[in-house]
Amino acid sequence: MSGGASGTVPDPRWGIPSAGDILWCAFPENKALHPGPKHRPALAITVDDADAPLYRILVAYGTSQRVGELFSGEFAITRAEATAYQLAGLSYPTKFNLRERVLLPFTNDWFAAPPAAPHGPLPRLGTLHPSLLNRFRAAAAAAGLL
Repeated sequence: MSGGASGTVPDPRWGIPSAGDILWCAFPENKALHPGPKHRPALAITVDDADAPLYRILVAYGTSQRVGELFSGEFAITRAEATAYQLAGLSYPTKFNLRERVLLPFTNDWFAAPPAAPHGPLPRLGTLHPSLLNRFRAAAAAAGLL
């Protein structure tokens, strides 16, 4: 991983993430919990600060593949929703699969500043627009989160 703090502690420049943040994450490809080979958008569902300053973030998988094909537990953010899309900070229409989620430590082993770094060295792309909350809640209920 690049620069900043070691992978086992949070980068002090990052601050505290919030539920609804869209983060740049090395989402694991398997259940072995090793960082994935590439970073991708991940939606922060919950933030656990019980072990502060090491936060644990429950994140949902994001992908720009097959965005028009949504399954139970998924919702998409597309360019058609210009304000929501812009606030999310996404480069491509993206769907989030709330059935595919994992609890990760908020460290630079898992998170990094995205390309073009819209928020400086922070691993934050953007945030969920309030207009998407009903879709998020429906996907969360279908995924067994509510």
